[in-house]
Amino acid sequence: MVKFLDAGRRHSLKLGVGLLVAATLPLAVQAQKKYDTGASDTEIKIGNLTPYSGPASAYGACGKAMAAYFSKLNASGGINGRKVNFMTADDAYNPAISVEQTRKLVEQDEVLLMFASLGTSHNMAVQRYLNAKKIPQLFVNTGATRFGDPKSFPWTMGWQPTYQAEGQLYARHILATKPNAKIAVLMQNDDFGKDYMKGLTDGLGEKGKRLIVQHLTHEVTDPTIDSQMVSFKASGADVFVIMTTPKFAAQAIRKSAEIGWKPTQYLVSVSQSASAVLKPAGVENAVGVISSTYLLSPSDPAAVGNKDVAEYLATMKQYYPAGDPEDTLNSIGYAAAATMTQVLRQAGDNLTRENIMKQAASLHFTPSMLYPGIDVKTAADDFFPIEKKVLQRFNGKAYEVISSTGG
Repeated sequence: MVKFLDAGRRHSLKLGVGLLVAATLPLAVQAQKKYDTGASDTEIKIGNLTPYSGPASAYGACGKAMAAYFSKLNASGGINGRKVNFMTADDAYNPAISVEQTRKLVEQDEVLLMFASLGTSHNMAVQRYLNAKKIPQLFVNTGATRFGDPKSFPWTMGWQPTYQAEGQLYARHILATKPNAKIAVLMQNDDFGKDYMKGLTDGLGEKGKRLIVQHLTHEVTDPTIDSQMVSFKASGADVFVIMTTPKFAAQAIRKSAEIGWKPTQYLVSVSQSASAVLKPAGVENAVGVISSTYLLSPSDPAAVGNKDVAEYLATMKQYYPAGDPEDTLNSIGYAAAATMTQVLRQAGDNLTRENIMKQAASLHFTPSMLYPGIDVKTAADDFFPIEKKVLQRFNGKAYEVISSTGG
């Protein structure tokens, strides 16, 4: 079963029926089973927040791809005989709604855990609440560094490479290719943007004070970033780092072309989507854009003959036909769901929240759709599952990798 819940009303879409309860199993086997709220012989309830509406609604693709993965999983028997009840709620990219919906999922819907909720400020808003209640906040859909701190928040774990590490990767590439660059930075004025900015400035070091000639911000509620773009052109910058969400990233790339400003453009990975960003910006305007990834695109030469990619394509076609398989937002949702499934499989019949966290901190495998050479690895003192990325450049049709895997 997959449930889509919105801020105003909630409804469910049943995608299967439960398996036979375990009453037919030997008593000795039943005695070994351990459940916390949200788990049973037939079901595992998982909560999720994704902005299906609001200024970052492009990210809704992530939640839909997760739902597709779990639908396919349930159709093939579920996890250890249990169906996944994926309950995904719309928080409209609003932290206040994130708090409200998380509390509903935990206290009313009684989920076993929260999985891959999207947004930095949004996960921060519920982090203390979930940790106080000892409810796993797993594989949060944000690269903020604070979500890999097991000492302060033992019930929270990130998933994707951190924004700070990504910012440092761009800084190293700029220093190597344009050591005298004049850099303009467009930053979303929130914790998400600040984390990226810290990575960039740390990577540039003392040179950053000279190289960054203009750093402007915008609010997620702003209608446009046109005035910032005009200022950037006037600054004489020849490198443009775009640290924002899809709507504004598309505006930035398009406006840059409209005003005749042609810097080398670096685009943060969370906004590299061809469907949500490059096409709305005009793919001809995005030629040469540099980004980074840890995901494998179906069109990448490295995907040829890859059975996991074939299964991904088949799943998308059957369970999410409206989704674009080449959209990295779908790949993120699919690969994150595969990671969550691995944890639940490892947990076996001990579906307690404590054991869920123990298994999440004991991973070493490669889920579907990760780029060759990149895997998921965790430990009790390492809550950063993915720590490698590759640089890539958009050629007008697709991204091409321009570096080997690195931090």
